[in-house]
Amino acid sequence: MDYLRAFLCGGILCIIGQILIDKTKLTPARILVCYVVAGVILGGIGIYQPIVDWGGAGATVPLTGFGYTLSKGVAKAVSEQGFLGIFTGGVIATAGGIAAAIFFGYVVALLFKAKPKA
Repeated sequence: MDYLRAFLCGGILCIIGQILIDKTKLTPARILVCYVVAGVILGGIGIYQPIVDWGGAGATVPLTGFGYTLSKGVAKAVSEQGFLGIFTGGVIATAGGIAAAIFFGYVVALLFKAKPKA
């Protein structure tokens, strides 16, 4: 049942993104930024936690989950470090994902030769 809920949650987020691509003039990059910001806002006000509890990886893996992790990290760091936590909490909470993205991006760049569009 966990797999089904994760699939449904992630699928709903994908459907929303596809509708935004098809029905608005927003670029994919702006939609991605909107997803991260939505995750931060929903995580900050406590709405995203029940979605994570229900959807599991379907809620934490997409970009909204990245925003949620940022807000959760900032909240934790502020409670532990005070004002300085505003600047460090998000980076500390997402450091593993950021490091993995940089590493795998580098590996892919080494393995494949980019071709310019004609």
